[in-house]
Amino acid sequence: MTSVNGRSDAGPGPPSTSSPPVGTPSRPLEGLRVIELSSYVAAPLCGLTLAQLGADVIRVEPPGGTNDRSRWPLAESGQSLYWDGLNLGKRAIEVNLDSPGGAELVADLVCAGGPAGGVLVTNSTRYPALSYEALATRRPDVIHVQLLGRRNGGTSVDYLAQVGSGMPLITGHPDPDGRPGEPVNQVLPAWDVAAGLYLATGLVAAERHRVVTGEGQSIRVALDDVALSTLSTLGYYAEAHLNGVERAPIGNEVYGSLGRDLTTADGARLYLLVLTPRHWNDLLDLTGLHARMAEIEREVGGDFASESDRFAHRRRIFALLDPWFADRSWDEVSSGLARTKVLWAPYRSFRDVVAHDAKTLRDDPMFHEVDQPGVGPTLRAGMPLTMAGRDAVPTPAPAVGQHTHEVLTEVLGDRPAQPASLPEPSRPA
Repeated sequence: MTSVNGRSDAGPGPPSTSSPPVGTPSRPLEGLRVIELSSYVAAPLCGLTLAQLGADVIRVEPPGGTNDRSRWPLAESGQSLYWDGLNLGKRAIEVNLDSPGGAELVADLVCAGGPAGGVLVTNSTRYPALSYEALATRRPDVIHVQLLGRRNGGTSVDYLAQVGSGMPLITGHPDPDGRPGEPVNQVLPAWDVAAGLYLATGLVAAERHRVVTGEGQSIRVALDDVALSTLSTLGYYAEAHLNGVERAPIGNEVYGSLGRDLTTADGARLYLLVLTPRHWNDLLDLTGLHARMAEIEREVGGDFASESDRFAHRRRIFALLDPWFADRSWDEVSSGLARTKVLWAPYRSFRDVVAHDAKTLRDDPMFHEVDQPGVGPTLRAGMPLTMAGRDAVPTPAPAVGQHTHEVLTEVLGDRPAQPASLPEPSRPA
């Protein structure tokens, strides 16, 4: 049988001893087939990452598609731009998993195909036939990648993981009366994103192990664990545990560093961040505040070459910086900062980013125009990872059941599928 990428199921053979020339598209996972049974962000992002690296990712959806196919933001046609973005470059099949033989049909797809197959990514625990234990009895080298909400099998989503992590209580602005700040959830589903990348990393590591040893394995990632692990790594919990510190929200400042938003005379807003002594000296050269800052250093007994001292006395420092920026135009401020090593950036809205015919995106080689059926031409990013001097070029997301007959014929040959498991439109004519 030929694999879904047109390569023999005998596998890709030994790695080449020579590197591809610069400019040659690199698809290191080409020849690997991944069955994806997922919804929302983390598991689909895992599949997207694998597809961008060259894997043939086949999404399994119920009749009519998954619930998140209608999730905001939407195009004028009502089609989900969110769903399209997470599923670029995949193939899609439509299977009624709740019908007799439906889950078994998907298990057949996972287990078929020799070295090219044997991989499942899922955030579902509903189907015993698709558990690691069931699949491993049929195919011992199966790689089963499972997203859980909580390690104990409980349910969680990004917004709940945020609440349980402690982050919303240090996000937002401090209360002027010194009371505990109101919780503010972050808008970006950061734990979903991190979990999706962990799933992909674990899968690639497992595939490497399978190539070397012939062994498969079960990989589990719990969304809550991703949040807890990340904040532990960054020292947030160690600080609270060892020092008894209850960190308060500090608005747009950076904890432990000198950073904050500033406004120019003509109302432009930028963010300024000072991390190193070089940044600090350049900022003082630009503003002419060497002498004034030296006076404050003497008053407070601090050394503003120290990042910690700059943070501790940031109120005094910004009391001098605020009027300097407020008295000057954006052109004067931006041109001055451009001549320094100080870290800074203007605030932009989403509309600002895509203004002027999306010039910012068009000038970025990561972005390409994708003609998405139901939406039309739109700029979409490929992978933010350059390999062999090239970026992955995004291709459209699939329609519901678009590749059902193609995939079943390709992977399972001419064996008839369970009739009740396939919606009528997906059956071959």
